[in-house]
Amino acid sequence: MVGDNVNVGVYSVQDALKIAKSQELDLVEISPKADPPVCKVVNYAKFKYDYKKKQKELKAKAHKTVIKEIRFGPNTDEHDFNFKLRHAENFLKEGAKVKAYVHFVGRTIVYKERGELLLLRFAEALAEKAKVEQLPRLEGKRMFIYLAPKAKK
Repeated sequence: MVGDNVNVGVYSVQDALKIAKSQELDLVEISPKADPPVCKVVNYAKFKYDYKKKQKELKAKAHKTVIKEIRFGPNTDEHDFNFKLRHAENFLKEGAKVKAYVHFVGRTIVYKERGELLLLRFAEALAEKAKVEQLPRLEGKRMFIYLAPKAKK
C-alpha cells in the first residue's frame, strides 16, 4: 500500500481500508497484478479528474493523419499528370498521406491496365519523397494507390 507518495508497507485489505477511512480518503488499487497488489490512499474524485486530464492532453498531442486525394482518369494527359504530381509532392512535403486513384466512368473500365500503369508511374515519380503503402487495387469503378511520406532523416 502507498500513501501520500510514500511506501507505507504491506497491510491487509481491512487495515488499509481503516487507514483510508481515518484520513477521509479512498483506497484505490493501482496495480492489481503485482504481488502483493499495490494500492494508494487518495481522493478518488481528484484522482479520476487528473487521469481524464492526462488522457485529454495525450489525445491533443497525438499526430492526426491527413489523407489528400488526387483523382485521375484513364486517359489523363501528360500536362495534367505533371500538374497533379506537383500537388502530390506538396502534400507529401506537408506530411500528409496521398491517396491517388483512377476513376473509370462508363465504358472506360476496359482500360484497367492503362489506369494501373498510370498509378505505378505516379508512384515511381514520387519514389524519392514517398513510399508505397498499398499497390494499385481496383474497388468498383476506382483503382487506388496509397503513398506515405518518407521519414525525414
